[in-house]
Amino acid sequence: MNTPSLFELLPALYRLRDAQLAQAQNLLTPAETIELQTLQALPPPLTPVQQQQLQALQAKAARGPLQSLLMLIDEQLAVVRENLAQLYDDQFIETCAPWVIPYLGDLLGYQPVHGVAPAVASPRAEVAHTISFRRRKGTVLVLEQLARDVTGWGAHAVEFFQLLAATQYLNHLRARNFYAPDLRAWEPRAYLDTGFDTTAHTVDVRRIAVERGRYNIPNLGIFLWSLNAYSLTMVPAAVATTPTPCFRFSPLGADLPLFNNPVFQGADITAPAQPRNVPDRLRRHVLCQDLWPASPSAAAPEYYGIGKSLALYLDHVLVPPSQIQVCDLSGQEGHWANLPAAGSPFSVAVDPRLGRIALPPPPPGASVPRVHASFYYGFNADLGGGEYPRSDTFGASGEQPVVRVPGDYPTIHDALNALAGDGVVEITNSDTYTEPAGLNVKVNANGHVELRAADACRPALLLGAEMAVEGGADSAFDLNGLLIAYAPPTGGAPLPAALLHVPAASANQLSRLGLTHCTLVPGWALGPEGDPQPAYTRRPSVLVELPGLEFRAQQSILGGLWVDREATASVSDSIIDATDRAGVAYVGRIDPGTSQPAAGGALTLQGCTVIGKVYASLFALVSNCILWAERSQAEQAAVPPLWQAALWTLRRQEGCVRFSYLPTEAILPRQFQCVQESQTSPEPWFRSLRYGQPDYAKLFAATPDAIRRGADDAGEMGAFHFLLAPLRETDLRVRLQEYLPAGLEFGIFYET
Repeated sequence: MNTPSLFELLPALYRLRDAQLAQAQNLLTPAETIELQTLQALPPPLTPVQQQQLQALQAKAARGPLQSLLMLIDEQLAVVRENLAQLYDDQFIETCAPWVIPYLGDLLGYQPVHGVAPAVASPRAEVAHTISFRRRKGTVLVLEQLARDVTGWGAHAVEFFQLLAATQYLNHLRARNFYAPDLRAWEPRAYLDTGFDTTAHTVDVRRIAVERGRYNIPNLGIFLWSLNAYSLTMVPAAVATTPTPCFRFSPLGADLPLFNNPVFQGADITAPAQPRNVPDRLRRHVLCQDLWPASPSAAAPEYYGIGKSLALYLDHVLVPPSQIQVCDLSGQEGHWANLPAAGSPFSVAVDPRLGRIALPPPPPGASVPRVHASFYYGFNADLGGGEYPRSDTFGASGEQPVVRVPGDYPTIHDALNALAGDGVVEITNSDTYTEPAGLNVKVNANGHVELRAADACRPALLLGAEMAVEGGADSAFDLNGLLIAYAPPTGGAPLPAALLHVPAASANQLSRLGLTHCTLVPGWALGPEGDPQPAYTRRPSVLVELPGLEFRAQQSILGGLWVDREATASVSDSIIDATDRAGVAYVGRIDPGTSQPAAGGALTLQGCTVIGKVYASLFALVSNCILWAERSQAEQAAVPPLWQAALWTLRRQEGCVRFSYLPTEAILPRQFQCVQESQTSPEPWFRSLRYGQPDYAKLFAATPDAIRRGADDAGEMGAFHFLLAPLRETDLRVRLQEYLPAGLEFGIFYET
């Protein structure tokens, strides 16, 4: 309801008199009068900011002294009115202010925890459900909902006594609990030893509290899916080198397992989670059963279709489920198994486990249709770019011109040329863009150019040559939300110096270079099996030769960084991957003749995983990081040594290294609460160090606590520190103790 202002409540006589005074007297200051005249003299159209300023000045000029006074009083009345309304709202958990939530929870005896999960940072929902939880205290559904709400991950609770293989009581038969499994049933075999296992097991006498045993009478398991499923929409499939038309889902042309888009169970869980409710890998049998149900009257597919886990398009037309064959397309490049033959009744063969697509050979004279796909892949966090919200990280101001690709221009090259050195190029889809000649970015003096993916988009940029960036004084260039890789052009062109290059040209005065939510593929490109290409692994992803440049990267995945000694680099919540522990992750330059390294610029690392050697002039700050590096045997035997240590700085009297994992050979400034590699010290246990895998750079849950809980806030070291996964687990353990039935023990098992 709109409350009338005090001026509107006055008799008309006083309002008319005040309007006459406004016409007779100019209440604008001299500066405001000049600004109003200037804005009125500008030719249309005005910018949104100018239009807003003009309307504000015109409104002030039309107000009399009485209306101006009452407006000030109205502002204070609005504050009082809003405060009274908020005091009423604070009596209810649904509408109260965040600071009131702990007080309402205290009235119920609610025990607060860290609340670190981004999706559930506020305990509002948990406090609101406290009474409901207590009414159902001890039931498996409450424990499952607690696990989901506290951690923010997919969760499933299992009572293991239900799965014990034992002689059954005749008055309480469990018809589906067979002592011997049915080998003809595919579903129990597909989920064997997972959270959805239905096969009976013999008694396991090991304790579940230490995640050793499972199947016993007092045991209850909490299964967590800590990986997320991320979407890619209408992505052109990458062509594979096979005799028949074959493709891969990944725009990089590598195998990529598909994931299920989890279906939300609702605020209150009323039934146990099913495989479709968690972000798990999409299995072949599951997809086949979904596309070809046993009953002709079955409902529409749950996994296939627009807005679901998978959708395939031929020439931009959705392929019907009945035209898709799910099969095993494994095999070496050029020798895939089970390829469809000519005249096949199916239009497409798909392998969700490997992320492969095959089409039957087209009839003579017909062309191969264009293949697009919408699907989900797995990863641990919002890092490296994706179709997740990123708009709050956009760096350009609202006054800069925005050129959209492909809406305004078909290519990124044309869009950058149209900007003329200042503005934003925004890519509005998840297509793959190829630039065989590379890109040359020119930024005006005092200008700012941003090349970004729009929100909910993750385009791929394949470069045949480097992206070179030059600018005038006090200029900046930012990349946001892009996947950048190398695609060798036809004709045997020489290899570029780097994917992203800031040359030290005489006219180049670029001040700042920023990467946010970007991936510069480690090793430049991936092979068909997902391994980095050996020809490119020794070359950097970013080469900064310009002294004085400020380089920043956050929540990105990068290859090696070569940064001039007179420049500075700051990287946070990111992965720097030289593809090998003995590779070069950070350096100034390497002499091509002698392989002698030169120190890179002053380096700041916060919450990063660095794979490879580092040589910097100064470590300004290294905090909550994993530095996974070593010298090769040849480097250790060289006399004199080219690398004095795997982690090496020139200025040890400055800077600090804290709460980080360090290699054995390290020449560093002062250290605090670090774990250094030795024969007796713990070391990080990575699930995978190959870019493109769902669990890339992710630590095992069994990683020693000195590393997994060794950060300054008891979180894990490394690039995924900001997820605070160990604190989520601690919160869950605290909360489960309150709701666990007496006499039972629980264990937490990570499925992904």
